[in-house]
Amino acid sequence: MTQQPPPAYGPPPGYPAYPPPPKHPQAVTVLVLGILGIVVCGLIGPFAWSMGNRVVTEIEASGGRWGGESEATIGRILGIVSTALLALSVVFLVAVLAFGGTIFSSFALGG
Repeated sequence: MTQQPPPAYGPPPGYPAYPPPPKHPQAVTVLVLGILGIVVCGLIGPFAWSMGNRVVTEIEASGGRWGGESEATIGRILGIVSTALLALSVVFLVAVLAFGGTIFSSFALGG
């Protein structure tokens, strides 16, 4: 008597596997905007952040009809980081403009 091999993983015979839901049409767009906000231009970051919030909310409200939540969440987080870096650079630029003039004027006067 021979032993049968153990059953393979997957759905039981007779039951079809469900395909994954389609990705939200803007999930990859949010991811690309988040990456571009970090790498190329920080001004894109707030757009990735706000679009990411909207897309993640739509995916969660869809009840499983839309996928792509991980892409939208990563894009949203990258948008938050890009926006924070943009805000820090604006604060640094304002500080340099405000205090840089007083430092350079004291050097020019020799004092």
